[in-house]
Amino acid sequence: MGRSRYRIVENEFPYFMTCTVVGWLPTFTRPEAVDVVYDSWRFLQREREFKLFAYVILENHLHLIASAPDLSAAMQSFKSYTARRIVDLLKNRSALTLLDSFRRLKLAHKSESEHQVWQEGNHPEQICSEEMMWQKIEYIHNNPLKRGYVDDPVSWRYSSARNYAKRPGLIDVLTEWSSTNREAELR
Repeated sequence: MGRSRYRIVENEFPYFMTCTVVGWLPTFTRPEAVDVVYDSWRFLQREREFKLFAYVILENHLHLIASAPDLSAAMQSFKSYTARRIVDLLKNRSALTLLDSFRRLKLAHKSESEHQVWQEGNHPEQICSEEMMWQKIEYIHNNPLKRGYVDDPVSWRYSSARNYAKRPGLIDVLTEWSSTNREAELR
């Protein structure tokens, strides 16, 4: 299946996306690397009308549901910024093994940098119904549970499951997007 099937074509809809580190390298085991992701999302929320509906960050990939007036450009900005910042962080921490892997796994046509952090693409899937939205949110929140990292999705620190459980999250997430959510709030 070619990459062209998965494209952001209608920006008025949210999209489920996956961003994977090259070689599935364990990059987000460092809290500082996760902070880079949050910093980028916060910037996009402030400056690009980026709406984050759900997310999970695991050691080597992340899933999110988001929308923006130009979501493709926002995601390109996200990956570019986070890649630069993560490489800088790893250089400052002398994480030579991981940096060497990012250099070795870099695709030949990626000539603008010495390293490649993210795999190409983000496999966007348009969320076209409330049922699909809930399905993807459940998938996202249960990812750490299925991997055996936690017994309860709310226990995973780097997830919007906390936001949906009405507990403090590490970043603002738009949880009141459906009529079902709004009705539950009134009860």
